[in-house]
Amino acid sequence: MDRAVGGFQLDHQDNALESGDLDFGPVALSVVERCSTAVVPIASLRPPDSPRLAGENDEHVRLLADSPDILPPIIVCRRTMRVIDGAHRVRAAVMRGDAEIEVRYFDGGDADAFLLAVQANTTHGMPLSRADRTAATARILQTHPHLSDRVIASTTGLSPKTVSAIRRRATAHNPQLRTRTGRDGRVRPLDTSEGRRRAADLISAHPEVSLRQVAAMAGISEGTARDVRDRLARGQAPVPEQRGRRHGDPEARADRRHGGDAARLQPANRESLMRMLKQDPSLRFNEAGRALIRLLDNYAISEDEQKKLIDNVPAHCVDRVAALARECASVWAEFAENLSRNKQS
Repeated sequence: MDRAVGGFQLDHQDNALESGDLDFGPVALSVVERCSTAVVPIASLRPPDSPRLAGENDEHVRLLADSPDILPPIIVCRRTMRVIDGAHRVRAAVMRGDAEIEVRYFDGGDADAFLLAVQANTTHGMPLSRADRTAATARILQTHPHLSDRVIASTTGLSPKTVSAIRRRATAHNPQLRTRTGRDGRVRPLDTSEGRRRAADLISAHPEVSLRQVAAMAGISEGTARDVRDRLARGQAPVPEQRGRRHGDPEARADRRHGGDAARLQPANRESLMRMLKQDPSLRFNEAGRALIRLLDNYAISEDEQKKLIDNVPAHCVDRVAALARECASVWAEFAENLSRNKQS
């Protein structure tokens, strides 16, 4: 009976590692080792498409041949019988005088086979040199441009930042894909701005729709949909603004305490925010909730309304009105702080 483990299919009848289920995450090689094995003639094997620019190391081959330990099975492409991982072990077996060797089969294309070879040589045995890993990364970016920098980094042993730099050089004359496939196998867009805006419209118009449905309809992840909903609830724009403030800037620190944007409500979102609150059953169907909605609605003053009210305040009342306005603002600020503190406790 087949079993799925870590993105691979363990098929004990077919004795194969299926490429269609590869995620090439760090767990991949440990899963390969759980697949069943077969014994084949060494003469039936073809030379590897090795990521090692200088080929196999003779000294390492001699060390393996002289070792009293049983060598681990190699990985072979079933279609071509080309060695994917274990070229040093094959040569060591020949040096020992063996005619057969234990293998695990891989069913897949040449590009996936090379990617698996890189990962295998990065995680065990004789390590790849930095030049090997850099060259392999450039090749993988040509055959698997949809994979994220982190996935490729986990495969080649380079940092995501280095992979990103190689990607920029390797694809300088080719259009970049608008999506990346992460370690979990999910495809994510590079720019979620449009998806966030679609999600904001859906949440505002249909607050009863689940986050999973919003994510599916907007073409974003469920986590991004949740972030959009939370931002709207705080009165922020659905798409975070790019800010050039330094981390030490007091204003930037204040922004981060309130979820990344300034705490002040964004005028464009006030109407949708109030609509969401008014349609929320947990507020609509109790007196305290309705009172809160009325107060929030009354105190939501647009810039035009502010100007109209200011222009109509008599000069002799300005100080008193301003003092009361500051007091109201202070009360609401204290209310917001206590509300946030209550949520965290």
